[in-house]
Amino acid sequence: MNWDGQVVFLTGASSGIGEGLALALAKRGAVLGLVARRREMLDDLADRCRKLGVTARVFAIDVTDEAAVAEAADEMRSEFGRIDILIANAGIGGNDEETRSYRPLSVKKVIDINLLGAVNAVHAVVPQMVDRGSGHLVAISSLAGFRGLPKSAAYSASKAGMTAFFESLRLDLKHKGIDVTIIQPGFIKTPLTSGRKNKMPFLMELDDAIPLFIKAIEKKKRFAAFPWQLATIVRAGKFMPAWLYDRIAGRARYRE
Repeated sequence: MNWDGQVVFLTGASSGIGEGLALALAKRGAVLGLVARRREMLDDLADRCRKLGVTARVFAIDVTDEAAVAEAADEMRSEFGRIDILIANAGIGGNDEETRSYRPLSVKKVIDINLLGAVNAVHAVVPQMVDRGSGHLVAISSLAGFRGLPKSAAYSASKAGMTAFFESLRLDLKHKGIDVTIIQPGFIKTPLTSGRKNKMPFLMELDDAIPLFIKAIEKKKRFAAFPWQLATIVRAGKFMPAWLYDRIAGRARYRE
């Protein structure tokens, strides 16, 4: 795939997977619209991308703000004429006591950012993609969305919803020139996974994971899940009877 001049709208860009993707795409020549809440971190990232010879625009907004996301997308289209690829990456883990205690506002926050934030981004780009007859939607979901995991009710729900939402989008848009890719990574060393006491299975270094994200996008895969070892286990769990799944998954302590 030739990334040179491709206009990419990337949410959750300021750190972790989003930061890694932004730098990888900058090296490939993409035009970047970087979306996240933390302006200082976004400005620093944009400067690093520009040093690689590409154009990068910063939008220090919250993805839960529908109007702000739409305005940012409008600005990108106004300057560059189109948005070729949306990468809906913004997300939080909700790995705190309030969320694990199922406090409604805390659970709502996870779902608002992880799921509805992606919905806001999709709504901001899809109508124009349909009018143009081309585009690519990329969802950064998670293996945690396959089945519910211990101490992960809000996060698993948000990622399961995200996966189902984008799969429905793929069916709705497949005859309109728009591709949809759902990427379901396992554990990757990022700020989202930092500070946990217990070992996370098949934990990947960010630098090792980013090429797998890029490959999935370039090949326009419908689904991509990695690392393969954990993806195989999780997919098998989807078909386990509830009593067996409860026995196995109930032992997991990696969210602690």
